[in-house]
Amino acid sequence: MSVKIYTYNVNGIRSAIGKGLMDWVKEAQPDIICFQEIKADHASIANHHFEDLGYRAYWFPADKKGYSGVGIVSKLEPADVQYGCDNPLYDREGRFIALHFPGFSVASVYHPSGTTGEERQAFKMEWLEYFQTYVNRLRTKYPNLVLCGDYNICNKAIDIHNPVSNAKSSGFLPEERKWFDDFLALGYVDSFRLVNREPHHYTWWSFRANSRAKNLGWRIDYALVTDSLKEKVKDAGINPEARHSDHCPAWVELSL
Repeated sequence: MSVKIYTYNVNGIRSAIGKGLMDWVKEAQPDIICFQEIKADHASIANHHFEDLGYRAYWFPADKKGYSGVGIVSKLEPADVQYGCDNPLYDREGRFIALHFPGFSVASVYHPSGTTGEERQAFKMEWLEYFQTYVNRLRTKYPNLVLCGDYNICNKAIDIHNPVSNAKSSGFLPEERKWFDDFLALGYVDSFRLVNREPHHYTWWSFRANSRAKNLGWRIDYALVTDSLKEKVKDAGINPEARHSDHCPAWVELSL
């Protein structure tokens, strides 16, 4: 069985639908889509858009309206749905949801941004440590994990259009990149870099200075897989032509 899993920070699910998201879904035909930054509560998401295309929808919004939130839509029926990561501090911001299927699990994760100042940067670093501990513990029960999401970190210099000028920017700080390297070393794989080692592949562009047209971007959206799934990665990619957000989708295809 081949399963194609997408991750997409839509910067508002209702806004993305208004920009033609569902037409893209019809064309791409993902089996599973992990959304981040849905910026909507249960009552304001029109699930029929997804149900009409054969998807079941699962949402974990933030307590604060119009902020953060994650979700997963799936053509496959999960054996279990997990809302949150057992920590009220992060769960009220809607940062983690997972679907557990026989033989593999898929999580949609929205890591905090530290761009608004020192307080949120500290919050981000604390979250990263918690996330690492939590996922490693989760892995003992569910060994085959696909961790999709907006990590708000460029791992390597190849993942950002100007690594020199951004050396002190949140999202490319040495401590963030070290965390990413250390996390991968624990037995996780960046699926995109398994199949593509070339530069200039990004998943987010600033709205400023015509950045997207110039491809001055950052690769901050990932589909990470546990080492146990590494040999199952059939293909992976990024779809910059999808323009429903300041991000674009990334994906991994697994042979299971």
